Amino acid sequence: MENNNIAGTGIRFLASFLDALIFGVVFGLIFYATTGDYSVTWTQETTGQLIYYFYLTITPVLWGGYIIGKRICRIKVKRIDDGNVRLSNMILREVIGNYLLGTVTFGISILISIFMIMFRKDKRGIHDFIGGTHVVYSS
Repeated sequence: MENNNIAGTGIRFLASFLDALIFGVVFGLIFYATTGDYSVTWTQETTGQLIYYFYLTITPVLWGGYIIGKRICRIKVKRIDDGNVRLSNMILREVIGNYLLGTVTFGISILISIFMIMFRKDKRGIHDFIGGTHVVYSS
């Protein structure tokens, strides 16, 4: 793992923001096209979250570590040995490390991860340790 190639907090936040924005617009348009309504109930909100986490888990496996926001920002998720991520890495990283742990700790683990990414030399958060991953700039 090369430390000069590791992506930090700012670029990772930007990539996540772009992903959420793009996904939200696309999901919102699909929702409106299928229901004809702008309002979202909690069941549709939960469905949207599940679809979003499915996207975050599957897309990097199929697309060499990228999701749309990361591709735009020229960063990607890699295994700690710099290999391409596998489904097991992404399930551990996104489903267990981000979603479940974030839910169980009421978001505290996400805040801790942000500080870990900001201040640790290897720029890895809790979800990166759980998934055996890190985020690097594309070459």
